Amino acid sequence: MKKILVVADHPDVRELLVWQLELMGFSAVAASDAQAGVAKAQQEKPEMILIDAMLPGVGEREAARALRSSSETQAIPILATTALFRESDLRGCIEAGCDDYVMKPYTFEELQAKLHGLISHPTTNQG
Repeated sequence: MKKILVVADHPDVRELLVWQLELMGFSAVAASDAQAGVAKAQQEKPEMILIDAMLPGVGEREAARALRSSSETQAIPILATTALFRESDLRGCIEAGCDDYVMKPYTFEELQAKLHGLISHPTTNQG
């Protein structure tokens, strides 16, 4: 069973994403902020990271850069979930090291398609 790390600051969002991932047949682990997410990625070695693009403090972009700079985590695909819609914001996610993004609100099917696409054909954008 493939493992996905969920990094989201809102507890309800984390719980919902973990539940959805398990329904999709994945194993899920979670972290509540970017720093904990980077540490958990190094510890757990997930097949993918699903990260909220609007994390407080050290945000998703800094986390993506940290993950890409570590030999332990640089090849793990990162999918950002975002409510941002400006082209510059979306481009910033990719430039920071995320492989793709899914825009909120998204459907279960849209999330599933993005996850399976990245796991099956990782693009690992190294920024």
